Amino acid sequence: MLTICPACGQPGGYEYATDSAALLRLLRQRTDLPGYVLEGFEEKLRIPLGACLRGVELSESVLTDIGYFIE
Repeated sequence: MLTICPACGQPGGYEYATDSAALLRLLRQRTDLPGYVLEGFEEKLRIPLGACLRGVELSESVLTDIGYFIE
């Protein structure tokens, strides 16, 4: 489960059902995160408590594609 929260601390958290492979594919194709950040995140995904990746900027088109609408 992917949880997206607005960076400004405003309410509006959103949960999106996905798997780790699809999430990593999305991050590689649709963000400008460096490879070493994604590799570290991929390692953390294997830990049962989950992983956190903060400060990722997603375009409006990505957010719309996963069902998170911005007004």
